[in-house]
Amino acid sequence: MDLHTLAERIDHGLAGRSFEGSLKFDCGASGVIVLADGAASTADQDTDCTIRISPENLSKLLTGKLNPAAGVMTGKLKVSGDMAVALKLGKLIS
Repeated sequence: MDLHTLAERIDHGLAGRSFEGSLKFDCGASGVIVLADGAASTADQDTDCTIRISPENLSKLLTGKLNPAAGVMTGKLKVSGDMAVALKLGKLIS
């Protein structure tokens, strides 16, 4: 699944939910998905927190097939910046 499709799904999932702060999924050469101001987009910008992850693992994370804590422990995702924002994401996707 490409990043634009994932961003659309995230944006749809955010409808009616609040997410304070800003977060970037950095998928390397494939691009980024940024959650900011209650919406998801593929436009890169500075964020409070960055999660480096492959597009495949991002898809698994968002569908519940990859546990966020297990992803960090196994190196499938790396978090930098404000960890509190990353924890809010965990509550949003669980």
